Amino acid sequence: MPDPKYNDVLVTRFVNDLMKDGKKSVAYGIFYDALNIVEKKMKDTETAPLDVWKKALENITPNVEVKSRRVGGATFQVPMEIRPDRKISISIKNLILFARKRSGKSMAEKLAGEIQSAFNEEGGAFKKKEDTHRMAEANRAFAHFRF
Repeated sequence: MPDPKYNDVLVTRFVNDLMKDGKKSVAYGIFYDALNIVEKKMKDTETAPLDVWKKALENITPNVEVKSRRVGGATFQVPMEIRPDRKISISIKNLILFARKRSGKSMAEKLAGEIQSAFNEEGGAFKKKEDTHRMAEANRAFAHFRF
């Protein structure tokens, strides 16, 4: 189902991951407040807050990940491509995780800060993506173990 304000399915998916204890209306409130904060802080740019959020998600979406493969008694970290739907869920979960870890008064402020950081290609979620890519690059020699 698309969300009521922006009529976007991705927003609903994000809010469902943001939600705790089945309180969806609270999660929608947090998300919309966060986008309002982003809009106020980024007045100088001509982009809409929803576009800023989508660009932030795009910036923290990993393309590869490493999975453990056991081959003949040794465990190798094998780099693998990620399915498109898993890419989205990883980026959403990382954005929420690092927003919760952030310091700030309300969850909306923390989420807004993390969205802005991801939009500017910095912050915890972006660093996580970079670390994942670095790990995959370091273990590229084991890519032939994919099966």
